[in-house]
Amino acid sequence: MTALTAVLLLVSCATLIATGARHWRVPAPSLLVVGGVLIGMLPWVPAIRIAPETISVVVLPPLLFASAEEIPWRELRPVWRPVTVLAFGLVLATAAAVGVVASAVTPLGGSTAFVLGAVLASTDPVAVTALGRRLSLPPRARVLVQAESLFNDATSLVLFKVAVATAVTTGAVSPAASGGAFLVLGGGGVLVGGAVAGAAALIRRRTADPVLVTVVALVTPYAAYALAEDLGASGVTAVVVAGVVLGSTGHGLTNAAVRLQVHAVYGTVVFLLESVVFAVIGLELPALVHELGSAGRGWPLGVLVMTGTVLTTRLLGILPLSLLTQRRQGDGRVSWRVPAVLSWAGTRGVMPLAAALSIPLTAEGGAPLPHRPLILVLTTGVVVLTLVVQGFTLAPVVRWSGIALEPEHTAHEEARCRAALAEAGLACLDELESVEAASATVIDQLRRGLLARLDQADADHDGDSVSAADYRELRRAVIAAESAELRRLYEGNRVSDMTRRRVQRALDLEEAGLGE
Repeated sequence: MTALTAVLLLVSCATLIATGARHWRVPAPSLLVVGGVLIGMLPWVPAIRIAPETISVVVLPPLLFASAEEIPWRELRPVWRPVTVLAFGLVLATAAAVGVVASAVTPLGGSTAFVLGAVLASTDPVAVTALGRRLSLPPRARVLVQAESLFNDATSLVLFKVAVATAVTTGAVSPAASGGAFLVLGGGGVLVGGAVAGAAALIRRRTADPVLVTVVALVTPYAAYALAEDLGASGVTAVVVAGVVLGSTGHGLTNAAVRLQVHAVYGTVVFLLESVVFAVIGLELPALVHELGSAGRGWPLGVLVMTGTVLTTRLLGILPLSLLTQRRQGDGRVSWRVPAVLSWAGTRGVMPLAAALSIPLTAEGGAPLPHRPLILVLTTGVVVLTLVVQGFTLAPVVRWSGIALEPEHTAHEEARCRAALAEAGLACLDELESVEAASATVIDQLRRGLLARLDQADADHDGDSVSAADYRELRRAVIAAESAELRRLYEGNRVSDMTRRRVQRALDLEEAGLGE
């Protein structure tokens, strides 16, 4: 089997598994990892080797950018204090705890155990976002989980570089040098990300070409990452900052047609990359275990212990912070539900794998770096275990905690929004009618449509969800009949291809506007 054939088969299998996960309503990352492990255990499947540069440069930027765009600055601002504490304190605590435990229960020495701790210190934004999309978390809890996973990478990256330098040179790194490295990585990443976001916004504001805007949207995360890395800053931080900035302002930079196309193209890219990268994580584990040989026969116990250490440290770090926050709010009640969900949402994923793969092969004297294969196996094992265990159980934990938003909450909020928009449209029509800016027939036709929307929004707001569902189902049936008639007219040479495309696009946009 050639490398190209293996890649094509991997993309096809990963896409099929991810599609099945959506159909069965299970978390796609967890099912992809399980599928990857099972496929990797087949004797005729070639060993998958993926370079850390491939993950860091090709896969991570668009996935991080898509995750960051989902958290605009308005929603990030209320949670910046707990996010800062978690991004610094919890990462340091996790790295120290994993390092101490690893040196006690595995063959790893002190320096290599610290490398493992730095690798596993931070939660993974790609995995957390992919799992969080299907949960009905309250807005503050959702933003807190995703923002923490996005902004703790600068801290873990500095720790990782310090740990690797210590392991390779067998020397110590001063705290002053570590602090300076963090300022350069984090601060430089913020500046580069802001500059790239500003340039992208300027281009998008000055063009209405859907193709050009789509290209700019695809190039932006790569430009931010590459520029920051070339300048010695954190590419991850630059991508995250660019995503947050454009996520807050991007909706006002283009028109509806461009937004629809960019959303569709970017959604396709993210779906393919997520599908492949989580499948690769599962595929790599059997090959890494095989390379480890008899020297690491105790790796399953090490994976269990490291996973337990990571989860315990996270719980012990989040619980007091959450209790302190609740007491400061002064409502008199202290709830365990939110910290329990936040603790269980801290999965590991693509970022730790990329960091572990980038560990040097040799030490300063040219000798092989001790226990590098074991670090790779333990890292991949913890990633697989957290994605499977936490991924499949996170939704039940959210339901058990009772903090999940009911579907009626979202429906009522959307109904209120639609009613407000319809009323604004009616007011606009009244103004146009008063100055005779359009014919009375056109205004009356638009008014009837807005009044119908307002009546539907009132029905949704009153809790008549069956009526809303029936309306959407009936309208989809009508659109399907209209599409069939359009095809019949085209096949009978009664309309041109250009007319068919324009009318079909209008029908598609209307059907897309009906929502789920």
